[in-house]
Amino acid sequence: MNIAFFLIPKSEIVYLSPECTMRQALERMEYHRYSAVPIIDKEGKYFGTITEGDLLWQLKNSLNGKLENTEKVLLKDVPRRIKNKPVRIDARLQDLLSLAIFQNFVPVVDDYDTFIGIIRRREIIEYYAGCLLENKSDH
Repeated sequence: MNIAFFLIPKSEIVYLSPECTMRQALERMEYHRYSAVPIIDKEGKYFGTITEGDLLWQLKNSLNGKLENTEKVLLKDVPRRIKNKPVRIDARLQDLLSLAIFQNFVPVVDDYDTFIGIIRRREIIEYYAGCLLENKSDH
């Protein structure tokens, strides 16, 4: 199956720039109730994913827990503990499953490495659960 079927396009998701501040990221994540958000650079390339944990560790370890300091730190300077790997739009569905074990979503890039959207873990699990149910009903 083509993974494009599961793609949520860039125009429909929340993403941040590496030039956004920690405060902007925290506010956007809180507003949308997300625990992770993709970071997309000025050229439209996937830069990485920022998580609540990344922001909390930065706040604890470098900012002495002071929220007012979050306005001074850019996302590009926040260490990310986990490197979420993107897949190309022509990836196999099996490739998504192994990534979804560790990622809330899988970033998708085109042939030019330009970010085009995400595939959420939920849709991947729902698809495979449906396959299991179909196979079970065949027996």
